[in-house]
Amino acid sequence: MAGVLLVGAAPPTGAAPTPPAPAPSGTYGWPLAGVPTVTRAFDPPATVYGPGHRGVDLAGAAGDPVLAAGAGVVAFAGSVAGRPVVSVDHPDGVRTTYEPVQPGVAAGQVVDRGFLLGVLQPGHAGCPAGACLHWGARVGEVYLDPLLLLAPPRVRLLPWG
Repeated sequence: MAGVLLVGAAPPTGAAPTPPAPAPSGTYGWPLAGVPTVTRAFDPPATVYGPGHRGVDLAGAAGDPVLAAGAGVVAFAGSVAGRPVVSVDHPDGVRTTYEPVQPGVAAGQVVDRGFLLGVLQPGHAGCPAGACLHWGARVGEVYLDPLLLLAPPRVRLLPWG
């Protein structure tokens, strides 16, 4: 009878070792060039309207290109409470948000991973660098740590026996 073995569980005695899984497909990437410094980490609120930090802040410089972290459709490009914001809806149900970004795209525009969304603006409160990008992610109303998009967990089911 066939069963299922989760990677990480010990294989049955006498079973051949499992080859390593391939590297992640790279669905998402950094929204700034290179590997930027995280100046403020994700800190989810305890309640829906509670205090917290619903994304991460990445160090940059005013005028840096801000890139789509993944392929999708621009959901919003404009101003929210006086701050320039771009949001992208991705096919997996994740919406990523970037601010403060002077948009170079329009709502409804299809973008690929790495597509230029706009340029980073100065003035993000508490930023210790020349400018900081606030990068957020959510599914529905649930906020996610966007850094988890960069290296999603791998789960593989293997036949047993």
